[in-house]
Amino acid sequence: MSAVAVFVLIAPCFSANVASARGGKAPTTYNLYFGDLHTHTTYSDAWEGIPEDAYAAAKAAGADFMATTDHHYDITPEEWAATIRAADTYTSRDFVAIPGYEYWMPSSGEVNVFATTNMPPSTVNPANHGNPGNHACSWDALPAFYDWLASQAGASGQWNHPDYMTKEFVNYSYWSQAHDRGMNILEIHNYGSWLWQGTLDYESSYVLALDNGWHVMPAANSDTHSPNWISGYDVRTVLLAPSLTRSDLYDAMSACRGYATLDSNLRISYALNGAVMGSTLSSLTSTYSAAVHIEDPDGTPEDAITLVEVVSDGGEVVASVHTSGTVVDLTIPLDSGSAHYFYLRVTTASNVSGGPGVTAWTAPVWTGR
Repeated sequence: MSAVAVFVLIAPCFSANVASARGGKAPTTYNLYFGDLHTHTTYSDAWEGIPEDAYAAAKAAGADFMATTDHHYDITPEEWAATIRAADTYTSRDFVAIPGYEYWMPSSGEVNVFATTNMPPSTVNPANHGNPGNHACSWDALPAFYDWLASQAGASGQWNHPDYMTKEFVNYSYWSQAHDRGMNILEIHNYGSWLWQGTLDYESSYVLALDNGWHVMPAANSDTHSPNWISGYDVRTVLLAPSLTRSDLYDAMSACRGYATLDSNLRISYALNGAVMGSTLSSLTSTYSAAVHIEDPDGTPEDAITLVEVVSDGGEVVASVHTSGTVVDLTIPLDSGSAHYFYLRVTTASNVSGGPGVTAWTAPVWTGR
């Protein structure tokens, strides 16, 4: 049964006019597909298993999709070709296997690359020191990589565990329209990163990237190095697509159409002025209406949705709605003449992080400013 919530708005509000969206279909025209965009096999440094094992395990565990993303410096050309063949073999009507790789820039960080069979040009490592990643200075390595990614038609990049070594990828500089088209995803939650960082969530990095003009969706991934693909954890990246095909999932990545959840089946629909998450409104306005539907099909008390927040520029919470139950329907009016984006943050009673807490983050809808 739907929860009836009294919402507390931190920003002034009143009724909104509906604005059209660039490329924005109604949310109901998309299906929700649950998977993982960051896993490893023995082609890099996993304990056991090759891509065939990973894809088979993910499919058996009920995932809609999964990417293997072994380190680019570990994969031989033969292994990369084998990864692509395995992905093609294991892709079917009910599962999509995605071949990807993790590109390492020691001066800058790691980025997963999807939807291209190519790899960046020869990396810079003149002293042959450590991993053969790109050892150039950040102000050379990052823009050069973004330039290369933009040259790969349809390719998508994902910033991984963004605090690792990099301190926010040099504060997400080097934005341009071309670079923005290539970088589409930021890993807001990395299940395995506590092993070396002691942290799991990177919402501050997400906000910083958005504030610097990047159009990205959040991802929640395992970064598993063990043979527990999908079955060993509940975190999921969810992509909104019309059908379960690799091309439709790639389109969803490029369109930033998705959300991150620490609950393996939490379902979220979010639209602003009729535009689905990931869209940009085509008409400027100062009044908005957020339409929200959230449900956990398990229906158990520990999965109750307890708080829905609308987050805008600078990470400011501009609307806060206390709720109860495992199905929530809300219409939240908003008012701002300066906001660049609005995204949802969802808290549940689930012990996904060891206790009740934030469980999901959506892609924004951008206002066009």
